[in-house]
Amino acid sequence: MPKQEGQKSKLLTLLRILEQKTDEEHLLNVPQLVELLEQQDILAERKSIYSDIDTLRSLGYDIQLRRGRGGGYWLASRTFELSELKLLVDAVQASKVVSARTSSKLIHKLEALCSDYEGTQLQRQVYVDGRPKSDSHTLLYSIDALHSAINAGRMVRFRYKDGGTRTVSPWQLAWENGCYYLIAYQDEKEPAGIRNYRVDRMSSVTVLGDARRGKAEFRQFDLPAYLRKHFNMFGGPEYRVTLRCTADLESAMRDRFGKAPVFVPEEDGTHFHFDVPVCVSPQFYGWVCGFGGKVEVTAPAEVRKGIHDMVQALAKQHD
Repeated sequence: MPKQEGQKSKLLTLLRILEQKTDEEHLLNVPQLVELLEQQDILAERKSIYSDIDTLRSLGYDIQLRRGRGGGYWLASRTFELSELKLLVDAVQASKVVSARTSSKLIHKLEALCSDYEGTQLQRQVYVDGRPKSDSHTLLYSIDALHSAINAGRMVRFRYKDGGTRTVSPWQLAWENGCYYLIAYQDEKEPAGIRNYRVDRMSSVTVLGDARRGKAEFRQFDLPAYLRKHFNMFGGPEYRVTLRCTADLESAMRDRFGKAPVFVPEEDGTHFHFDVPVCVSPQFYGWVCGFGGKVEVTAPAEVRKGIHDMVQALAKQHD
């Protein structure tokens, strides 16, 4: 057969057809493959299809054949399984900091990683506590700029939610409570130290030429420990807090504070207590109160007084 226009792209086009039009439930036989190639102005003989499929297999593509009535070829293995893509789609949909427009674009790209038939299953709506998604259209660019600055060891400047400008030394990015946070060292104003900033509340992120600072502060920095100490990422003075809990809360405390704390059971078997470092804030007090009396702060006295004063103020406000 003489060479026809488009023969050089035949192999790639055949692969795309198998990617888009086949899966384990949707097969294509050789005449159908020939017809689909012809629809894209690529002429092919039936014998050449067998050769092309063998070539694709030799390149590592898992193309399977089911013989018999209704049989045909399909692409059996892909970079992502359908269940994995569904998980990724759910994560994108559930993220309150990824805008609706960006979510739609990301999901459309994920659809290209499976067949057209499976792609319809990725149009999923995940319930997210009734919260609206962020309207930030620059989040991905901000994250990219921050990663670049961290990798290059440079400072960054950005506008924050309050309209002010920050210049900080970025060290890590963390995902907490459904939001991206930048963990950075700031010494623009006193007191200097480690701070965190919501990435979706940033704009105009600029990587500067100045080398970042805070190396000594981050030399022994433990991100998981930092996240455990900060409730809803709010800062506050750090204390070694003793918590007394009812026995049924052991799993909940492990989920929150990890394996490090030593839980000490009390003699009656109904309670246990343990010590943890906490950056004490109204959010921490709210967390304690949320257990309805099952969690008690027994030390130090300053923290006990703080939660007592907050409860009294709330009681007076709601009289």
